[in-house]
Amino acid sequence: MNRRHFLKTTAAVGAGWLLLPSGARAGKNAPGNKLNIALIGVWGRGLAHYDSLSEENVVALCDVNEKRFPDALKRFPKAKTYVDWRKCLDQKDIDAVVVCTADHTHAFIANWSLNRDLHCYCEKPLAISVEEARVVRANWMKKKTKLATQVGMQRHAGPNFNRTRELIRDGAIGELQAAYAWGNRQVKPAGCDYDQEKGILYFKDKEVRSVAGYLPDGGQPPEGLNYDLWIGPSPAHPYNPGYFGLGAGANCLSWNMFWDFGAGQIGDMGSHTMDLLWNCVDATLPTSAEAKGDPFNPDITPIKCESHFEHPANDWRGPINVGWYQGGAMPKSPKPYIDLNKIDHGAMFKGSKGFLVADFTSRILLPFGDTADLTYYKTRTKDTVLPPLGHFQKQWIEACKNTSLKTACDFEYSGNMIEQLLLGLVAYRVGKKLQYDGATGKVTNCPEANQYLSRKYRDGWKLNG
Repeated sequence: MNRRHFLKTTAAVGAGWLLLPSGARAGKNAPGNKLNIALIGVWGRGLAHYDSLSEENVVALCDVNEKRFPDALKRFPKAKTYVDWRKCLDQKDIDAVVVCTADHTHAFIANWSLNRDLHCYCEKPLAISVEEARVVRANWMKKKTKLATQVGMQRHAGPNFNRTRELIRDGAIGELQAAYAWGNRQVKPAGCDYDQEKGILYFKDKEVRSVAGYLPDGGQPPEGLNYDLWIGPSPAHPYNPGYFGLGAGANCLSWNMFWDFGAGQIGDMGSHTMDLLWNCVDATLPTSAEAKGDPFNPDITPIKCESHFEHPANDWRGPINVGWYQGGAMPKSPKPYIDLNKIDHGAMFKGSKGFLVADFTSRILLPFGDTADLTYYKTRTKDTVLPPLGHFQKQWIEACKNTSLKTACDFEYSGNMIEQLLLGLVAYRVGKKLQYDGATGKVTNCPEANQYLSRKYRDGWKLNG
């Protein structure tokens, strides 16, 4: 059975939660027992996990901002608190970790968790460099039979993911030839203006207009914020309140456009939207990548950009091209009367007999050509459609307790997806079409590109700790 076709037992387990009434534990991860969980990053995306985790034992809370602890302790009063996630992971009674920190620490915490044989739920993106994605994926692949993983692409739980997959796999558009995903956000760092025509970000309120970069020194961090720990493995930059200017759930947009802190648009909504495509095409790693976009800025990832990848054939389809578009770049519409720009985040699939256009909650099937009479396409019966995924976070929790159960966005599936997108950023940086060897993780035709597959870390920070 294909890994994307979830076991019926998964749906059955999701229908009823078996928890012992007093949190008793007959053995580590025993089905029916509560997990001991560490929540790393208690604000922002961390808040979205409170309800799900409240059914388990939250034994550790970690955040670089100590001002966040009082509210978190109201929900989880028995938890120990930490400001340094490295110390948190040494707590002996932890079974599983939920990672809701800044993007540039995701791969570190995920990998350290795996090294300690801890189940891990990591908010997207799993990594911000090709090397990070490969290290975390390879580490989990060695332990996949005993550890449950999930990347926080929670939109995957929506029924439209199953419906689009069924249409593609059942041949509604004939043989799949290409797939494209896009997002139209134009995120600007604090204090910056974006020149749409030139594709350049400028600092506001400067006597002489200057190209934007990392934010200038903004004075001392507020009391309670351990800024050096927030910087973590990334190169040091002075504190500026502009990196923390937005509210819970959106604050990532304050810093993730900077190369040292995130992967820009692909680490944000790009992960969600490419997931809509990735779920349908059963791809692993591309054999090539090329990209174009705004003029290169050494500090800030591009707003407008597009990247293209070649993927080899698999057991049910031929070779395909995959495209990613962001910030106003868009694929060509199959018909003039279909305005793809009306879809802020979407995907389009091209087949030999038509197109499928989808967003997270809806889809449009467009048969194309004289032979596209749909007689070749047989709809599924009600008892053969893909079963609902259920609650996304709880799917992971149940897999922690029974590792024979599958999760939708484990570190293999999500690692492959983000490695592809990050390879596109490498192609953008060097401005050349890259030939890629997925087995070794090396670019074979452009030696200078390989330096961008990884990133430099501050002394004392190890990815494989």
